[in-house]
Formats: sequence, structure tokens, C-alpha cells
Amino acid sequence: MPSLFSRIVSGEIPAYKVAETNHCLAFLDINPLAKGHTLVIPKKEVDYIFDVEDELYKDLWHFSKQVAIAIKKAIPCKRIGVAVIGLEVPHAHIHLIPMNRVSDMNFAGQKLSFSKEELEEVSAQIRKEFI
Repeated sequence: MPSLFSRIVSGEIPAYKVAETNHCLAFLDINPLAKGHTLVIPKKEVDYIFDVEDELYKDLWHFSKQVAIAIKKAIPCKRIGVAVIGLEVPHAHIHLIPMNRVSDMNFAGQKLSFSKEELEEVSAQIRKEFI
């Protein structure tokens, strides 16, 4: 059975996409820790990030850097935090999180909620800044 993220890649499930290449996709987390919290995935479904083949792994991190730069331009913050946890969805993914304090990266903390309109606006802001 395809993962939730594979279903997003195939278009079966909608997402607030911010950037895309032939091999990678970035979209807003719908249970974000911060405004602009973005997930970056390889389009090829691989459960564990360190099982991603080398060339795709390099592409994924290069793409993540480009997305992080766009997020930083679109969302006022001190840094873009990076986390790879991989327990929530069995599909390798990188969290890019706008942050001003270390506590902004607390995955055990309360998640934020944004309206559909707010998510559309944020994804459009980041897309506009993507290289």
C-alpha cells in the first residue's frame, strides 16, 4: 500500500506544494510546528532516509537547501531548522522549520493550525521565492 506521501506525489491526496523537481517534492506540513513548516520528500517511496540511493540522497539535500532559502525569504525567522525523524510516515522526509528559538523545534509540543486560505497564502509566498 502506498504511503501517504506517495499518494500526495501521485495526486491522489492534495497538498500545499511549494516546490518540485523531477525527483523531489516540497509541501507544507498540515500539522506544523511553525508557519511555513515544510516537508521535503523524494518522489520515490523509500521508508528510511539512509536507504535512499546516493544520487537521489544528494539531490534531496540540495533541493532541501533551495527550499530552505525560499522559506527564509518568505517567512520572517532567524533560521530554518532541519530535522529527520522518520517515524510518522514510512516515506523518507526532511522537516524544514522556520525558527527563532530552539523550542520552536519541539516535536512533542502542540502543533499549530492554519486555515486553508492561510496555507494557500504561505505556500504561494514560498513558491514565489523558490529559485
